[in-house]
Amino acid sequence: MAELYITWLNGPDIAALELTDEEILGAVEGGLRAQGRGETVIEPRMHLVPDPAFHGHFNVLRGYVAPLGLAGVKVVGDYVENYRQGLPSEFGILNLFDPRTGRPLAILDATGLTEMRTGAVTALGGKYLAPPAPKVLGHIGARGTSYWNVRLLDRLFDFAEIRVHSRRPESRAGFAERLSRDLGKPVRAVADWRSCVEGADIVVEASRLPAPEPLLKTEWIKPGALVIPYGTMSAVELSLTDIMAKIVVDDWGQARAGKLGALRAHVDSGRLSEANLHAELGQIVAGEKPGRERPDETILFWHRGLSLSDIALGHLMLDKAERLGLGQKLRYA
Repeated sequence: MAELYITWLNGPDIAALELTDEEILGAVEGGLRAQGRGETVIEPRMHLVPDPAFHGHFNVLRGYVAPLGLAGVKVVGDYVENYRQGLPSEFGILNLFDPRTGRPLAILDATGLTEMRTGAVTALGGKYLAPPAPKVLGHIGARGTSYWNVRLLDRLFDFAEIRVHSRRPESRAGFAERLSRDLGKPVRAVADWRSCVEGADIVVEASRLPAPEPLLKTEWIKPGALVIPYGTMSAVELSLTDIMAKIVVDDWGQARAGKLGALRAHVDSGRLSEANLHAELGQIVAGEKPGRERPDETILFWHRGLSLSDIALGHLMLDKAERLGLGQKLRYA
């Protein structure tokens, strides 16, 4: 067999790519469009819980994107108490393969990638489902993905007011300070969920709860708002889906599988089913189904995270790294 090499992109390599907001959004939107056209294979994520005492688990995401000619497997650890050790809550590795032969092509640090692609999916949900000219964003949570949620949503909408909340005062204060600096506008840290959510045009719930708890009250949601909950543990009331004109997910196969997710109880109880699901976001991006059709529609978008978004963003990173001469070639065989 001839010598084979794989490309390794580490965290500093990916930072050196200096991906623009437009590059990130464009890559992830392309992956969603491929999904909507039936050009992808997405396997529901799997979970590994090594020991409940560790307060964390691993997610394994698998997929194939035909237009990019790539298959991929991402493993990401999700450990809610890592902040106690000065570590991010999520570490990830993305493995990319040639789907024709199974040949491994690349390994990428997927920690930053996961944060970027999650924020991009949140923002693209806003692009197709938000009310006209939204002015107020209420964001719950301050983990790594939260930064990209706010940054990319603000790139699209240039909000007049951004409110953020998280459980720890030092966390939400630091988050608001970082966003204010990077966005060049005031971002307000608020002390409770209601102050963050009530009256907002777009509500994002990215909390880090240890167990399901209905902290986001349905009565706080403004008519015509877009609500995007994606916490691992549900923070919403069962009644939330009752007020929605449309419910959209990133992938129904994932939404109805597994024991975790913001709307797990809604699926298990039958409140959310294939019968009342409006669409997957990819179908809307591809033009197969409509997004928002009226200003007064209250819409919910639940995304659990797609392997195809990881693969699409990984493809962009590999392509740009090759052009810039970044990364390392590692001997495989």
